[in-house]
Amino acid sequence: MKILANGKFTGWHMTAILVSFFAIVMAVNFYMARMALGTFGGTVVDNSYVASQNYNRWLAEGNKQDRLGWAVNAVLTADRFVVIDVQKDGRPLQGATAIGNAVHPLGRAVDQPLAFEATPDGKLVSTTALPVGRWNVQISVRQSADIYKFVEQLQ
Repeated sequence: MKILANGKFTGWHMTAILVSFFAIVMAVNFYMARMALGTFGGTVVDNSYVASQNYNRWLAEGNKQDRLGWAVNAVLTADRFVVIDVQKDGRPLQGATAIGNAVHPLGRAVDQPLAFEATPDGKLVSTTALPVGRWNVQISVRQSADIYKFVEQLQ
């Protein structure tokens, strides 16, 4: 079976193969770069040097938070309310309050402030529902002088 009409592979054939190959590679690269730039949510910190100055303080706060012994879990109900279950030694933590903020992971939606109310079973439920989509929920739970901060991704 002959692939070429005259049976010869010429320089023009090789040129067409190379141009086609690199055109496909470039098209895929441009597409991937466009998608990457379109979904980039921004920087994690604006100034890494300033952030590094707070590193030891953040470690100390994290260790203090770990010593509290709280087990904290956040879930999203079917009607999109955030429910926080805070326990210490397997029992609900009484007198806890919470505030939070829901941030879209790609920055495409407006941040949603969250306020919470306590329920009789010791859980904290948000007063407003979250819009449909994926959210990074940043929550701060407080009981007297003790504070527990965490981030949970909910969808």
